[in-house]
Amino acid sequence: MDKKQGYPQKMYNATVKRYCQTLELKDAPDLIQEYVKRHSEAHHWPEIVEGIRAVGILEMEIYLLGTTLFMIVETPLDFDWDSAFAKLTELPRQREWEEYMSIFQQADPQASSSEKWKLMDRIFHLYES
Repeated sequence: MDKKQGYPQKMYNATVKRYCQTLELKDAPDLIQEYVKRHSEAHHWPEIVEGIRAVGILEMEIYLLGTTLFMIVETPLDFDWDSAFAKLTELPRQREWEEYMSIFQQADPQASSSEKWKLMDRIFHLYES
């Protein structure tokens, strides 16, 4: 699917929480192209996906516009952001992945994922009437 067709979403049997984050990439088209490649199904690191799921994340999506990344994270209602990301930092290959991704990102190379990605405030949704 493409952006004009929309992206199908998972259905859950329970209410979930959604977190939205942003991060800036370096303004270098070759690096951005490689960043996109490294997140593709063919080139992602399976240990990273396994770790994301192991800490309780149900779904994670990253969108790109220019140099701006936008991430959506869906979790169960009882998910605790701080403890999950503290656990994620200690999982196999996570630090290696963060260091590798830092060559593409405008962030401290030593920073963890939760330090690089900035949580966003929701300012609008379709309010129930």
